[in-house]
Amino acid sequence: MPDDDAVARDAAEEQSAFAHPAVRPDATAAYGPHADQVVDFYAPRGGEGPAPLVVVLHGGAWRGPYDRQHITPFADFLARRGFAVANVEYRRGRSSSGPVPAQGGAAGPVAGRWPETFDDVAAALDALPALARAALPVADARRTVVTGHSAGGHLALWAAARHVLPEGSPWRTARPTPLRGVVALAPIADFRAADELGVCSGAVRQLLDAEGPTAAATETRFAERLAHADPAALLPTGIATTVVQGRTDIVVPQAVAEAYADAAAKAGEVVGLTLLEDVGHFPLIDPAADACAVVAEEIAQLAF
Repeated sequence: MPDDDAVARDAAEEQSAFAHPAVRPDATAAYGPHADQVVDFYAPRGGEGPAPLVVVLHGGAWRGPYDRQHITPFADFLARRGFAVANVEYRRGRSSSGPVPAQGGAAGPVAGRWPETFDDVAAALDALPALARAALPVADARRTVVTGHSAGGHLALWAAARHVLPEGSPWRTARPTPLRGVVALAPIADFRAADELGVCSGAVRQLLDAEGPTAAATETRFAERLAHADPAALLPTGIATTVVQGRTDIVVPQAVAEAYADAAAKAGEVVGLTLLEDVGHFPLIDPAADACAVVAEEIAQLAF
């Protein structure tokens, strides 16, 4: 268990990241009929001509209360760095009674929807080139980088791995999504490691809706769905991938990122792992934190 100082530091970092007011997008487009099937676009600030497109997938343990609004200051930060930005919303866990937890908290809504969360991310990525051309013509979809934080980091890695999904998967693509790369921020990148560590209070098992009538059935269902959802099982991708991780993160610990990097190495793929000293979970998306500038540079190295 984290000590009191670590918990207090995490709370302060979360408060700083969430203190920024939401930033209105320059345009919004729908990729489906559901209210959550939308993408907000942010035009690059300053400069002229085509700009790389950064696709942002927000975190929040795939739970309903955490929508794309909390990451709009990060999207705006990237736009001010010269990127065109697409901030993707997707269906998350259904509402439940009881208090809304902190992102790593134990009580509150169920994490994610199976299969709708995955349906939405796949549909959004497929629709994005056309949506960007119409809503944000300055975006250069040929230079697309996908990034995501926490649960969104998982979705970013998963979106880049659809071509290695098992045969028959509804989300499988015949060829890799044309991306310059992925920058995953404190991602829930290895589901077995995250499950063993109890990341976000069982969010992985909730996302996969893996509970069966018996313990054996539950484990069988969990294992079957891992093959369709766990980035650590979907390797190698052949797509440039960098993971940015704070060493003092107590929400999604460093061990999860390291497990993913190890899985990639065993599959014959090198994944960049940038470890930031004295950085927790939330500074990676906090425009007021130095770590956020590091993230922007990692994205730029792939995009430009």
